Amino acid sequence: MNNGSIIYIPHGGGPMPLLDDPAHDGMVDGLRELAKSHAKPSAILVISAHWETARPTVNVKSSHELLFDYSGFPQQAYDFHYPAPGEPDLATRIFEKLAEVGLDPHLEHSRGLDHGVFVPLVLMYPDANIPIVELSLVRGLDPGLHIQMGKAIASLDWPNLMVIGSGMSFHNPRAIASPPAGAQELNRQFHDWLDTILVSPDVPFEQRSAALVAWEEAPAARFCHPREEHLIPLHVCFGMSAGSQTPAKVAFETEIMGTKVTCLEWERE
Repeated sequence: MNNGSIIYIPHGGGPMPLLDDPAHDGMVDGLRELAKSHAKPSAILVISAHWETARPTVNVKSSHELLFDYSGFPQQAYDFHYPAPGEPDLATRIFEKLAEVGLDPHLEHSRGLDHGVFVPLVLMYPDANIPIVELSLVRGLDPGLHIQMGKAIASLDWPNLMVIGSGMSFHNPRAIASPPAGAQELNRQFHDWLDTILVSPDVPFEQRSAALVAWEEAPAARFCHPREEHLIPLHVCFGMSAGSQTPAKVAFETEIMGTKVTCLEWERE
């Protein structure tokens, strides 16, 4: 049985990947090839950097509008359509899994899909015919809590489900706009740490987990993530890999606006 995949992806800067921005070409190509390399999912669960709530919240809608949660772009950036359906049954099952471990989840009935969801999915699955469910981050961005959220839904019985953690492995807009001396080296140090912790087969699962909880101690961690909302979707993805406890693989690496980012993948058990 194909149980699907768990993927931590970069989604780029606002709508720029959909506006033919050449600084996003590598990411656009990577996401499109990623979709082609997988069987069409039965549904997609997205944990986006751009939705934070007081407790874990699952979007239970049967249809979706788009939430254009950015500003200052040309009109084209506000004219996108992505009429993918929702999947209330899947949303309810996720809610139940979170409730079983005492995480006090909530169901959301009105919010649209933010750009951390629709931008990558427009690139990956432009036909908009795969059901989408979104799960929020929790305010405070506690890394251990988000690993626990992933573990809670790791046993979700939904064949060929694709889980996407949508963020960026580097997210320091100020450093992208005006790179300080040594920025590329700092970026490399953090990505080398990610590779060691998550991709190396020699690191036990519990050691990986402890390192992700203490991610601020990683080399250049706060340079790469002055605020960690774009990293924390990775923690949910990692928690979901608890069933197999296998290392991640690098699906692709690229540069966005001159800055290295990575895409990591696990198979669902």
